[in-house]
Amino acid sequence: MKIVELIIDELDENSGIEAISIVESPAIEENFIALKEQKEFKFAEVDKDKRLLMGAILVPNKPIYRRDGEEEYYIYFTRDTVKKASELYLMRGNQNNATYEHFQKIEGLTLVESWIVEDREKDKTALYGMDYPLGTWAGSFKVNNDDIWNNYVKTGKVKGFSIEGYFADKAEKPKEIIEEDLSNEIKAAKKLLEVKKLFIEELAETYNDYPEGAVNNAKRALKWKKENGSSCGTSVGWKRASQLANKQNISRETIARMASFKRHEQNKDVPYSEGCGGIMWDAWGGSAGVNWAISKLKEIDEKLSKSPCWEGYRQDGWKTGKTGDRVPNCVKIKRK
Repeated sequence: MKIVELIIDELDENSGIEAISIVESPAIEENFIALKEQKEFKFAEVDKDKRLLMGAILVPNKPIYRRDGEEEYYIYFTRDTVKKASELYLMRGNQNNATYEHFQKIEGLTLVESWIVEDREKDKTALYGMDYPLGTWAGSFKVNNDDIWNNYVKTGKVKGFSIEGYFADKAEKPKEIIEEDLSNEIKAAKKLLEVKKLFIEELAETYNDYPEGAVNNAKRALKWKKENGSSCGTSVGWKRASQLANKQNISRETIARMASFKRHEQNKDVPYSEGCGGIMWDAWGGSAGVNWAISKLKEIDEKLSKSPCWEGYRQDGWKTGKTGDRVPNCVKIKRK
């Protein structure tokens, strides 16, 4: 099975980690520990006033199973890429970017400590019984969200961190990865991907009300590339162009990435034949698509902030939760 090294594209400002998600089954299979006040909560206790989640964010040279259509393969990150990703994450001010299960954006989860493991015996993580490979990106997150702490951390619904971002690929098999360990990786990762796929397909609301101008811009960029060839952009950018050109439904996450492409607006007038600025701007929908995405993202987030339920669900009264607390009764919205 193919093993692909993921790298950070120095020429792509979107390349790198955008957010960190708290999940039940982290792909890197490294659980965090919670430092908190309740003694009955069986994790390490350091400071009774702290609400910290500590653990591995990204482990180098660890194979992570992926599937794209019918193709199955593994991805991994080198120590250099892990370090570079951790630095860019902080440099871009993403400390507060957090999601739950790569789906719902959450507030009140902040990266307050970040470091690379350089000594397995003397590293801070070793104090709490964690043993991570050299080069691991570890960190501590402060949880200032009562709902997340009480209903997700304390209940064990989340056990580790998982990253979200864009990376370029480099097909190359690393010597550090031991082939005999891959069978177990496949079983665990397949199960995780199946659950996430169902979760996203069932719960995520998608949209295709972007303007015809965005559709036409994407079609124009694709047509030029087909007729003239182009080494501009990444597979992600051209996938986005294909989605827009075919008027496909896109998720909030995709809309957020379209909105963030606003940073490239200063290059929009570069002719297709003279550089990448103009063609990639149009591939992402051009001004019509990016401006729509900015407005749509605001609309979606305002709607979500007013609802206690998941996107795709509505509140129907209240009920008693597993912990005895009064929680909203969320029912699935039936699609026509």
